[in-house]
Amino acid sequence: MTSLVDPDLGWAAAALVLGLLLLPGYGLVALWRHRASQRGRERIEDALKHLLEEEYRGRHASFASVAGSQHLSDRRTMDLLSRMQRQGLVESHGRTLHLTLEGERLALQVVRAHRLLERYLVDEARLPLRRVHQEAERQEHRLSTEQVDRLSAALGHPLTDPHGDPIPTRDGYVAPAEGTSLTAWPLESLGRIVHLEDEPPLAYAQIVAEGLEVGRHVRILERSPERVMLSDGNREYRLAPAVADNVFLVPVAEASGEVAQATPLADLPDRRHAIVAGLAETCQGFTRRRLLDLGFTKGTRVTSALSTFAGDPRAYRLRGTTIALRRDQASQILVTEAASESDDAAAKRAAGQEGLR
Repeated sequence: MTSLVDPDLGWAAAALVLGLLLLPGYGLVALWRHRASQRGRERIEDALKHLLEEEYRGRHASFASVAGSQHLSDRRTMDLLSRMQRQGLVESHGRTLHLTLEGERLALQVVRAHRLLERYLVDEARLPLRRVHQEAERQEHRLSTEQVDRLSAALGHPLTDPHGDPIPTRDGYVAPAEGTSLTAWPLESLGRIVHLEDEPPLAYAQIVAEGLEVGRHVRILERSPERVMLSDGNREYRLAPAVADNVFLVPVAEASGEVAQATPLADLPDRRHAIVAGLAETCQGFTRRRLLDLGFTKGTRVTSALSTFAGDPRAYRLRGTTIALRRDQASQILVTEAASESDDAAAKRAAGQEGLR
């Protein structure tokens, strides 16, 4: 029986398939090898981040902690650590693992990229806070040192990420950790939130859902084995102790000035007046510059002029101009409520008449 398929066409098809598979630099095999190499580099960088975090917290990483943090089997963890040791990135002292100088340099570069990306995603891309960590994890391995430097400059060289973690400088300096967790904070003592731990993700999601954020001033009203209840003066928050342990505070002096007693502009009721006390410490880089350029400087009088049906954005009146701000932007502006201008004028007239008597 005669074949209906031309043998030459069969060989041509086979050659085409082999070409697609083996084409140098572009074939499927080359792409697979490139992806495998990239994934191997990402695993090394993730492990270096874990070692750096442990050392920053005053602990030492171990074989078990690396396996747990990277979700690897014992065999894969052994292969990973052996590869890192061959590259001169890590060394073992007994049962503990330590970064070499080169390992620390590379780890700091990845951490710097991650935290700057988080800052960008929150301040510029307006990504919801609950999503920034995962997105930064995905992108951090793609940036070169030069790209990270340009990103830092574009953001105005911010000092901390949205969770309150310090951003390493170009020279590798990392500010020391600060803060005491809510579970150890004294009752009724005023504190400022400086750090929100984003691991485990479930606990962090609950913190974000409650509306707690870096820079907010709070007091603990009640603490029990079942819950921790705190207040910022406007509303109350209730957290499970395991979740509250991921919120860190530093002391705020009772007489630390009007900023300590101020509230976010976003919480100012409609048609009410306030005086700008300052910008939140978490407001950094270009976002801070924009708000200052718009006129939100200390002592400026501002009025909540108009609210949309959805409540976001809202319009504010200051310096003879009406400006629309989203809630997350207005939350960065701290104000103290003030009397209306007509009330001020009436009070001055009354004082003047009293003086004539």
